[in-house]
Amino acid sequence: MNGVINLFKPPGITSAGAVSFVKRRIKAKVGHAGTLDPEAAGVLPLLIGRGTRLFNYIADLNKVYLAEIVFGAATDTQDAQGQVVSTSRNIPSIDELNKALPNFTGEIQQIPPMYSALKKDGKRLYDLARAGQSVERKPRQVVVDSIDIVSQSSENSYLMRISCGKGTYIRTLCHDLGEYLGSAAHMNILIRESVGHMHMDEAYTMQEIESGNFKLLPADSLLCHMPKLVFDKIYSKKLLNGVAIPLADIDEIINNNENYRVYIEDSFIGIGYVEGEILRSRLVYAAIS
Repeated sequence: MNGVINLFKPPGITSAGAVSFVKRRIKAKVGHAGTLDPEAAGVLPLLIGRGTRLFNYIADLNKVYLAEIVFGAATDTQDAQGQVVSTSRNIPSIDELNKALPNFTGEIQQIPPMYSALKKDGKRLYDLARAGQSVERKPRQVVVDSIDIVSQSSENSYLMRISCGKGTYIRTLCHDLGEYLGSAAHMNILIRESVGHMHMDEAYTMQEIESGNFKLLPADSLLCHMPKLVFDKIYSKKLLNGVAIPLADIDEIINNNENYRVYIEDSFIGIGYVEGEILRSRLVYAAIS
């Protein structure tokens, strides 16, 4: 069994727990493509069998989230599960929030939260935080493509849709918005609506996985962000053995050092990159028969 499962992770389970659940049911190697917080829900792409080899090539996939920001209180975890560490009576209006959002789009700096899976000297930050320790975290550059206010959900909270790149902490975004607006804020709800071309309305529940009522997607369904190169069957042996291929007869516009999805006719073979007029292999995905 090789490919991808578009899983809807419910709140209340870790991403690792979801992986273990599916692994026990399908009896295959399973990995996930991007951690979701335990109380978050939404799309969690699962890489199955040989699909796990694609992890390094899908880390940069764009993600879209629906999040509720609550003003009036900040917490130590930056979400609703944490302890309140500060409060404010200043509740920004929807106009004030809208005016602030451009300062949080594009390339921005974020300090990762202590309650995160990042490591410091080999230890998870959340383990250090639970032990009452706080360590210095360096700001990291992340990319936020857009933030849109969907609705005002209560007198002190708003639903926002955020499109962003890898490594973006939505709860940190909410926390930082609170500070920027002279208030205090935390994230209450987080739903990941999509990862790349995988969308929530096409995701399978854990109950559907358990009953076997799901469809295994081809591994290259997560690679649509890469351009495509198609070869004739006469190149099969060379491509399957990772041999470099001359591109003199290829009509497509080729960019050096860019990753390409490589196919023999309609069959996904692997990932290659171009050097001069030569296609070199990065990953052979298909099994050699």
